[in-house]
Amino acid sequence: MTALRAWFDRLLPREQRIVLGGAVLAACLLLFVALLPLERAVSAAQQRVTTKQSDLAWIRGVAPRLATLRNTTPHSGSESLVVLADRVARETGIARSLSGSQPGGNGTLSVRLEQVAFDALTAWAGALLQQHGVRVVAASIDHTATAGVVSATITLHAAP
Repeated sequence: MTALRAWFDRLLPREQRIVLGGAVLAACLLLFVALLPLERAVSAAQQRVTTKQSDLAWIRGVAPRLATLRNTTPHSGSESLVVLADRVARETGIARSLSGSQPGGNGTLSVRLEQVAFDALTAWAGALLQQHGVRVVAASIDHTATAGVVSATITLHAAP
C-alpha cells in the first residue's frame, strides 16, 4: 500500500486529479454493475408478487361458486360411472376417442382416450363435474403429432 501511495505522491497535481477522477468513475461503474442485477431481481420479484396476489384474489372470488357447485351437483346414483362417462362422451362428441376403461379401487374409473381434441376433452371433464359431480382425480395427457390433439388417461371418481 505504501508503494502505491509513494507512486501517487510522485505524480503531478494534474495527474493526481485524473487518477482520482478515474478511481471515482471506476467505483461508480462497479457499484452500478453490482446494483443493476439486484434491481432487476427485485423488479421481477415484485411482478411475481403482483401476479400471485391477483391470482389469489381470483381464487377467493371463485371459491364460493365452486363450493356451491360441489354441494349442488351430486352424482346420479342410477347409472354406473362407466355408463355415465360413456354417455357424456357421446354428448360432448368424443365417444369415438374412447379406447377403454378400467374400474379401480375406491369407486374410481380409469378412462383411456386416443386422438381427442384437448378442448373437447376439457369439455367432457367439465360436463362430468358440473352436471354429475364426477371429479378428475388424476390425468396423464400426452401430446400427439397433431396440434391441439392429445391422448390421455383420466381417472374419475364419483362424488358420494
